Amino acid sequence: MHVLIAGGGIGGLTAAIAFAKLGHHVTVAEQANRIEEVGAGLQLSPNGMRVFDMLGVSARIEANAFRPRAQEIRMGKGGLRILSIPLREASRARWGGEYLHVHRADLIDSLKTVLEERQPDALHLGARVTGYTNKDHSVVAHLEDGGTIEADLLVGADGIHSAVREQMIGPDKPRYTGNVAWRAVAPVMELGEHAPPETACVWVGGRRHAVTYRLRRGGLANLVGVVECKERHAESWSATGAREQALKDFKGWSPVVREILKKAKVLNRWALYDRDPLGRWSDGRAVLLGDACHPMLPFLAQGAVMAVEDAYVLARLLSAKPDIVEALQAYEEIRKPRTSRVQQGARRNAHVFHRGDPLSQFAVYGPIWAAGAFLPSVAQGQHDWIYAHDVTDASGYA
Repeated sequence: MHVLIAGGGIGGLTAAIAFAKLGHHVTVAEQANRIEEVGAGLQLSPNGMRVFDMLGVSARIEANAFRPRAQEIRMGKGGLRILSIPLREASRARWGGEYLHVHRADLIDSLKTVLEERQPDALHLGARVTGYTNKDHSVVAHLEDGGTIEADLLVGADGIHSAVREQMIGPDKPRYTGNVAWRAVAPVMELGEHAPPETACVWVGGRRHAVTYRLRRGGLANLVGVVECKERHAESWSATGAREQALKDFKGWSPVVREILKKAKVLNRWALYDRDPLGRWSDGRAVLLGDACHPMLPFLAQGAVMAVEDAYVLARLLSAKPDIVEALQAYEEIRKPRTSRVQQGARRNAHVFHRGDPLSQFAVYGPIWAAGAFLPSVAQGQHDWIYAHDVTDASGYA
């Protein structure tokens, strides 16, 4: 097939590599005029890394990544450690894959390089898909510059503000969660004794939480801080905020959190919106993937990985089933229950992380501490349903 993918982000590039590996011709229409360093860190759990293993791109990704020693939960004020679960060695032994921290730009660059090696003409920059028209045996994508591209399949991997989804489903109706997120990165060498631990660490507290981890072989510190806020803000990864406000939001918190906020060159700030699962993911020969169909809150660190899983499942099903409509129905039936469950899990974590009064904190964090201290295997098992899931299992594509 000729597969046209709208969007050259993580999901779109992974889909392109998966389709190319299975023998299809791919075209990736990316609206940006150049691929540049945007965003910050993200966590790649074993369920996503198994896909990259299968596609033969893991070595490139791992070259500039960081392998955390553990997953931790600490109190934001004072830094008391509530939970620590070994991760660096345990990840592959228990879940069958690496757990990595990567810079989004590094991951995009790795995927872009692999795609260009395998299909040099695949990536088209400055090409924004604005809509589509289904035909009897093809689909025509309409571009912002007035051009068109005809293909056998259109994959809408064009993100949270997807033009493909808007035509398919209608205008988006997100709900403001009452939370805003800060994003910051800073060189570890500038943080001194307040460098973040070599872990995936969640710092919890009243009406806010923060996540810290390291990137680029440990040389860069990444922070995402989420604060409850009545005032609505833009849902934009590029929006920025004032350093004074960020430090006010995390006043009295661990110097590990505050030092990153002080040293970061740019502080991004955006509102978190939630969305219900869509009624459908496809229309004729057009189909959605990743944030275009199941955007999720960042409280399980699974947004990017769900797009990676989507990409692999979609490519395998469309290669295994000769009827495109049947394959797209199977894709939705397989993926929707899982992504909906992850969306729900992320919502629940927001409430767990933001406990304020001491009694509530003791009731929630006490059992978590006990599980980590006395039943570490049980504590690790809380993630089995996410991390042990294997979309590369060939038995699921008969």
